[in-house]
Amino acid sequence: MNPFTRRTFLQASALVSAGAALSARSWAQAKGANGDLRVAVVGLNGRGKSHLASLARISGVRLVALCDVDSNVLERTKAGLGEKGAGVKTYVDLRDLLASPDIDVVTIATPNHLHALQAIWAVQAGKDVYVEKPVSHNIWEGRQLVSAAVKSGRVVQCGTQIRSGAGLQEAVAWVQAGNLGKITASRGFCYKRRDTIGKTSGPQTVSATVNYDLWCGPAPKADLLRQRLHYDWHWLHVTGNGDVGNQGIHQMDVARWFLGEAGLPRQTLSIGGRLGYIDDADTPNTQVVIHDYRTAPLIFEVRGLPAKAGAAAEGAGGDGDGGGRRGVMDNYRGVGVGNVVDCEGGSVVVPSYTSATAYDLAGKVVKEFKGSDRHMQNFIDVVRSRKIADLYGPIQEGHLSSALCHLGNISHILGKAAVPAILREKIKGNAPLAEAFGRMSEHLAKNGVDLVKTPLTVGVPLTVAPGKEQFTGEFSREANPLLTRQYRAPFVVPDLSRSA
Repeated sequence: MNPFTRRTFLQASALVSAGAALSARSWAQAKGANGDLRVAVVGLNGRGKSHLASLARISGVRLVALCDVDSNVLERTKAGLGEKGAGVKTYVDLRDLLASPDIDVVTIATPNHLHALQAIWAVQAGKDVYVEKPVSHNIWEGRQLVSAAVKSGRVVQCGTQIRSGAGLQEAVAWVQAGNLGKITASRGFCYKRRDTIGKTSGPQTVSATVNYDLWCGPAPKADLLRQRLHYDWHWLHVTGNGDVGNQGIHQMDVARWFLGEAGLPRQTLSIGGRLGYIDDADTPNTQVVIHDYRTAPLIFEVRGLPAKAGAAAEGAGGDGDGGGRRGVMDNYRGVGVGNVVDCEGGSVVVPSYTSATAYDLAGKVVKEFKGSDRHMQNFIDVVRSRKIADLYGPIQEGHLSSALCHLGNISHILGKAAVPAILREKIKGNAPLAEAFGRMSEHLAKNGVDLVKTPLTVGVPLTVAPGKEQFTGEFSREANPLLTRQYRAPFVVPDLSRSA
């Protein structure tokens, strides 16, 4: 009898102890009769479409189930599969899907606030998991997902696909071998157009096709106070993490990868705001976050406004299904969305997910690196081999890079507005941050933003306790509660750090 029924999932106590029930279910028993891996995709907008496309290119994989809380999306996706969708089962409630013994692998592409809980449920149900970035909505639940993966022995891959390219793997190894000397700064950029999501005058109607209780999950079941339920959840802290946690995890993951840092930074500070328009969102569209690592500072920048006011927009922008309109955007040394790693003897510029170029101090090309996205293939390969050390995006790395996003947001949430003169005084001892702020100010001025009338928020400086995922020192009393959230029953992330 399968213990993972919906009733079991509704019992919070069962979630904590569920791992003990998994030993009887081996991977060999889970495989389909013909040797195919039986896969379910959860969350069918945006990245979920990419999951379906990637899986379709991999031999020995059979799509057997789809899950989405919006029945319109669910039915449209199945219909789009044509004849291949004939035997595919559909589910609205993930717990019903996980109760099926006929599913080996689950890929998760739901909103951020659901990632950790759904991935924990899946590994506790004996499934291997591919979970989109960020792997968590807050730092504490990310650590619980790491614990769940370790305790269950399941394969858990994070959707940080830049790590899968041979070119980037080679570039990181080449820099860490000292070919350009010591790293002096590791930078990430998200200069991506994000238009206003609009301003509503009151609660909006949720489509009857959406199970809103399941959509809200661990978050409060509150009125919908924005025009679109889908995608625009990214820009509210209660469900999303802004572009720091949307695009930013990719670039901060790469930046940390180059640094070779295997933990959290010593300190974090954010400067940012939502500027250029007033809408229903509350996450910054313009932001600089600096993480103080022992190796070198990690600096990440967000710009959602165009290079100048009135810049022509073209096409649909955003990740997956349109988070704004693309326009003429700024770039930093040729990078709009990517990384620049400065070293004593030159730099490495990463302008895309699959390529990088190394330059000497005179700007001469020293070496070029190229590869391709093999992330989903790598995940499936490891599901078969059970060699978790071979994962390109292991859950521990995904958790740490997700945590960098959350650190920046916590600093911002606890911060206060400051006019430029006061802001400059606060950061004058931090040269990398001061330089980034200077460029940010020029960018905002070109967009007609008056930082005296609409000042930026200077976040609080956060000090991370050595070897721990909690804060110490000044502001720790205010910041430590933001490491987690109040979970809405029965969608409660279990505390697995206390279980055997």
